[in-house]
Amino acid sequence: MTKWLLVVGVLMPLYSAQATQEPEAVYNRVCGACHAGQLPNAPRRGDQAAWKPRLAQGMDTLVQHVTQGFKAMPPRGLCMDCSTEDYHAVIQLMVSKPGP
Repeated sequence: MTKWLLVVGVLMPLYSAQATQEPEAVYNRVCGACHAGQLPNAPRRGDQAAWKPRLAQGMDTLVQHVTQGFKAMPPRGLCMDCSTEDYHAVIQLMVSKPGP
């Protein structure tokens, strides 16, 4: 019995770990609603001039703004199933690649 508890205790965190989602899919599902130009203060995807001062704050600050909410951005950017890694990947996508 003790061995089974040990196995479950070791494997449970691995089972609940969240896999990184496809950044393009997350952007299309959640982020594009605001970052495709609908909100004037949300930097558009691929707009280097708009992203430059934000990137200067550092990726950790940007991820914190997304997770906690910042100005008009709601907490978690309304992506309730996104991980920190997902936010990093989507921010990189929005910075480097212009939208369709």
